[in-house]
Amino acid sequence: MTTKKFASQADLEEKKVTFSQISEHAWAYTAEGDPNTGIIIGDDAVLVADTQATPAMAADVIRRIREVTDKPIKYVVLTHYHAVRVLGASAYKPDHIIASQDTYDLIVERGEQDKASEIGRFPRLFQNVETVPEGLTWPTLTFTGKMTLWLGKLEVQLLQVGRGHTKGDTIVWLPKEKTLLSGDLVEFDATPYAGDAYFKDWPQTLDNLAALSPKALLPGRGAALTTPQEVAKGLAGTRSFIADVYESVKAGAAAGRDLKVVYQETMDKLRPKYGHWVIFDHCMPFDVTRCYDEVTQYADPRIWTAERDVQMWKALEG
Repeated sequence: MTTKKFASQADLEEKKVTFSQISEHAWAYTAEGDPNTGIIIGDDAVLVADTQATPAMAADVIRRIREVTDKPIKYVVLTHYHAVRVLGASAYKPDHIIASQDTYDLIVERGEQDKASEIGRFPRLFQNVETVPEGLTWPTLTFTGKMTLWLGKLEVQLLQVGRGHTKGDTIVWLPKEKTLLSGDLVEFDATPYAGDAYFKDWPQTLDNLAALSPKALLPGRGAALTTPQEVAKGLAGTRSFIADVYESVKAGAAAGRDLKVVYQETMDKLRPKYGHWVIFDHCMPFDVTRCYDEVTQYADPRIWTAERDVQMWKALEG
């Protein structure tokens, strides 16, 4: 019997990057299911949402931005606190790094552990990790609920529309062109990571996104969605995955089954429908563990440490 290699340590294949315009002022940096970066080019400045995992990787985003504009990159927005999203921030030399106050609080509470945990899980996503400056990436501005930025005449709204992927999730919304950068609240043909999630809240949060009627949406992972039909498909796919995990785990826990049994049952139920999605085998142990926690005794996500990651993996996949 072979044991599955921990998390995504066996995932070494380079992904092809696409840089494309998705609306008048918005651009999408995507890489076949690897973490996406969103770019807003306003009248007088550029905003970058989610930074890539290291300054060396962020340099590729900057290179592509410079192919289309020479305007200064003034703002970096962190849609949430995960290391793979924030550790490239220093490369942009922005005037401000903006996050929700909830995200700031999570960095204080668990930023160090999350950084060590993520680098261990997914080495390929932390190329040239030695380029990450010492310490954590700290926001310089925080907000609660809503913040509006003006890039000249372009209105950019930063909104918290509910908990889902994390407690601090923030979206970037261009009301005039109905374009949405969702962060990891939405994934497309990629498995949502839900190890720090709020399963009960997430479907309603997705309904709140749908109520904005986006015409274009850049998900956290997967291809940019550039028609209302594609957007609806992305929202529905993410919603059904979260609901299916929750339903399976809740039923198993209610019947008194332990985590390992519930995990096997949930994998068997979900694999036919979602098994072809990127990082399915990587995410599911974390997702089911968090969901089991939520339906049994932990309203808020427990902190993942590098040690806890490995213990969990051995217990479920060993």
